[in-house]
Amino acid sequence: MAPSRLNVLVHTGTGTTAESVRHCMYSLRRLLSPNYAIIPITETVLLKEPWAQTCALLVFPGGADLGYCRVFNGEGNRRISDFVRRGGAYLGLCAGGYYGSSRCEFEVGNKALEVVGNRELGFFPGTCRGGAFKGFEYRSERGARAAAIKAEKQALRDKLPDDFAVYYNGGGVFVGGNATGGGKVEVLASYKDDLDVDGGDEKAAVILCHVGEGKAILSGPHPEFAPANLKPQADIPGYGELVDKLAADDRSRTLFLKALLSELGLEVVQDDYTPPSLSSLHLTALDSGKVTELLCDWGDAIEKEDGHEFIRGEADTFQIVAHQEGLKLDELEEALPQVDTIDDPSSIIKKIVTHEDKLPSDSLTPHFSHERFYSGLKRYRRIESGAEHWGDALLYGDVVTSTNTLLEKNPKLNSKLPTGFVFTATTQIAGRGRGSNVWVAPPGSLLFSVVINHPAHLAASRPIVFIQYIAAVAIVEAIRSYDAGYENMPVKLKWPNDIYALDPTKPASSQSYVKIGGILSQCSYFNGAYQVVLGIGINATNPRPTTSLSDLLPQTAAAPFHIETLLARIITRLEAVYEQFRREGFSQDLETRYYRHWLHTGQSITLEAEGGVKARVVGITRDWGMLRVEETDSEGRGIGKMWSLQSDENSFDYWKGLVRRRA
Repeated sequence: MAPSRLNVLVHTGTGTTAESVRHCMYSLRRLLSPNYAIIPITETVLLKEPWAQTCALLVFPGGADLGYCRVFNGEGNRRISDFVRRGGAYLGLCAGGYYGSSRCEFEVGNKALEVVGNRELGFFPGTCRGGAFKGFEYRSERGARAAAIKAEKQALRDKLPDDFAVYYNGGGVFVGGNATGGGKVEVLASYKDDLDVDGGDEKAAVILCHVGEGKAILSGPHPEFAPANLKPQADIPGYGELVDKLAADDRSRTLFLKALLSELGLEVVQDDYTPPSLSSLHLTALDSGKVTELLCDWGDAIEKEDGHEFIRGEADTFQIVAHQEGLKLDELEEALPQVDTIDDPSSIIKKIVTHEDKLPSDSLTPHFSHERFYSGLKRYRRIESGAEHWGDALLYGDVVTSTNTLLEKNPKLNSKLPTGFVFTATTQIAGRGRGSNVWVAPPGSLLFSVVINHPAHLAASRPIVFIQYIAAVAIVEAIRSYDAGYENMPVKLKWPNDIYALDPTKPASSQSYVKIGGILSQCSYFNGAYQVVLGIGINATNPRPTTSLSDLLPQTAAAPFHIETLLARIITRLEAVYEQFRREGFSQDLETRYYRHWLHTGQSITLEAEGGVKARVVGITRDWGMLRVEETDSEGRGIGKMWSLQSDENSFDYWKGLVRRRA
């Protein structure tokens, strides 16, 4: 069964260092993906968004805990504390360990570095005292060392050697607070070497704190730092030996970090997960002549250099490569160096392989059948009135950063794209969501973006905000008309941009819905039209990390889901619905269909930004698509006072019935 909380949130804002975040994201993605989405966030998300409901683990990496205190003291710490006490998990590494203790004593007596004071979170009821070893310097590796630690908990000792080395740079030792085992605090590992501060009898390096119904692990050293990612430091004597020592014990470090995550209740992968490298992009069309037309449209943007053709976009560079008969996949990928999610993927040249003669074979694109997609497109067009052109041109990549980002951030590439142009991928290593959400989307998800050039003269009567609403309608209706037997698939939409499905793991007596997809709409202006890049992601066939459409298939279903066929079905229904929207606006028919599929009719909610006013959902406005709610009295009866809430300014926590203002 997939975990019910799917997000691992890593704080990357005030107080953190880039290196600590880099190592943290690297290790967590290898040990937890694809079971969880490892998402970098800032303080804005923690302070303003309803993140706790879907968060499996909150991580505070290394840095300076005074920065954490500055932005989170008060309301932020209250939200973090409530999350843990109600069953959540917290991992504090180095500065995150100081921050999670009741008191911080750092470099006492060293006026240049001294930080002393109480801390609000207080997961550990004692003091984190450091540096455990002398020599720390901010933004420097001069104080780094390979610290020897030993596991203290028997379950860990059975899996690990007597001692092993982990990276250390400025962390503390946990003293006081009844750090002697028992139900409140457990020492998971201790320092083996002599310390330069009073560390008590235990010299506790890593501790587990039981906090209400939840858990917090605080660590002085950095078990998340992989020696392979440590940069050479030629000016620091002995740094090479430090890295060699860490490398010799890297397997023990990895096992130890896996054990810590398991202690916090997370499902760790058996074999370390390696995020894949970026792949070539394949440009095809239903009529191959359209590939040639598109290349002509890009003509002004194409630059020639040493016999090669490039489009140097605003954020990425694309190389145009004509597909040749017999060209092998490894030859296409030869010029693409391996890229890791902790590096900058925008620096990698993306190859667009053009197929002007025939479609790619399944051996060239083994995870996506172009023949199946175009066959489905033609089949659904015969039954979908108004679907004639969308999907005619398709760009596919096995592994990309984000279909939305590559289009939206590169106007040189996308300003010439026709309405209905589709960009799809099997895996995204930096998928986009609302706000700052970024995640790895594994195979089994339908991931695509479609370009919609919405005429400027229609923007007033057909507001762009409705496009995400009609897209949600199209997705639900497409799933339910995929094939015979799909008519009653339990799929719904949530305002403003999510797709939910009935949780198949829950009994009928306690029905609940889980998120299986989302919609992201981004808009630019080109040549008299608003260009909308509509990004859609749906968990179709992958059982992890959440419920998929395949889990919901009724016994009466005539055929299983295929990613390519589902894409064709959604594209044809989306084209038909958009053309209706262009003709009629958000008409009575579209409004009725929207309400038929949404989750909110009559739902009781709380308006946090209005002082906790109680209200109930009425619908969305026909003019600008705002959520309409009516204030209610203590008995839940409407009092006639109406509120209109914009989707871009508010976040809707469906399960708590809470509408929160975005920052």
